Amino acid sequence: MRIAVTGATGFVGGAVARALAADHEVITFGRRPGHRFWDLTHGPLSAPPPVDAVIHCAGSVTDWGRAADLFAVNVLGTRNALATWPDARFVHVSTASVYDPYVPHDMTPESAGPATRHINAYGASKAAAERLVLRRPDAVVLRPHAVYGPGDTTLLPRVLSAVRGPVLPAVGTGRQCVSLTSIGNLVHACRQALTAPPGVYNITDAAPVLLDTALRTLLAERGIRARPIYLPHRPAKAVATLAEAAYLLARISHPPRLTRYAISHLAQDRTYDITAARTALAYTPTPTSFKNAATW
Repeated sequence: MRIAVTGATGFVGGAVARALAADHEVITFGRRPGHRFWDLTHGPLSAPPPVDAVIHCAGSVTDWGRAADLFAVNVLGTRNALATWPDARFVHVSTASVYDPYVPHDMTPESAGPATRHINAYGASKAAAERLVLRRPDAVVLRPHAVYGPGDTTLLPRVLSAVRGPVLPAVGTGRQCVSLTSIGNLVHACRQALTAPPGVYNITDAAPVLLDTALRTLLAERGIRARPIYLPHRPAKAVATLAEAAYLLARISHPPRLTRYAISHLAQDRTYDITAARTALAYTPTPTSFKNAATW
């Protein structure tokens, strides 16, 4: 099978491209050397190589930035990828952030999203991109949550940057259940999606874990002598709201250490039903593990 992978210079796209290259012809697209250059916001490719399938990993993964920029990358970019290969199997790597961020997620099924309300432009733009993809009857949409593993440039660095001496500030009680998605499991899902029935699928590790357990295990694997301490939800949200306002007024490009989006994923249960993926994709995920995290 000949496969195009967009966003191949990123964490997810790079992992997908490397894994599939073992038994497929993979054509990678990105904005850095080593791949065919393509800025998806500039339009469809004028002379695209013929492919059997597209795995669309390109997109912004930040929860902080100008709404226009996020929509350009996540929505316009997706539209241009769809237009470039109108007849290929289209696998879209989306996110569980398309679900309603204001309520707990307790083994949430795919039918609950995409939501119509979002905390920021990231969730709104990813939901809008999904709606574009789902106009194509043979498309597959994958919704991972909190992707981690070797090469992670978002989740792990953000957690570790929050460590302050002997403590890691977090929100809630630590008893929240969360579904995480290892990069290995997401790659496995992408591979299965190439020939699976079209539809939308939650993609996570084999079972949810307690937030406190996950944080303590990660810190231990990294050799960091710190422990999580938990801030009450309401005061933390108020602090985050003020911090965001101050950063916007000062036009600071990077996000505050605490955002309302981050709190929405830390302070409430975030678990997702993967029955559909297990059944239709023959998806067989491994449990959450931070083994060898010291080398990531």
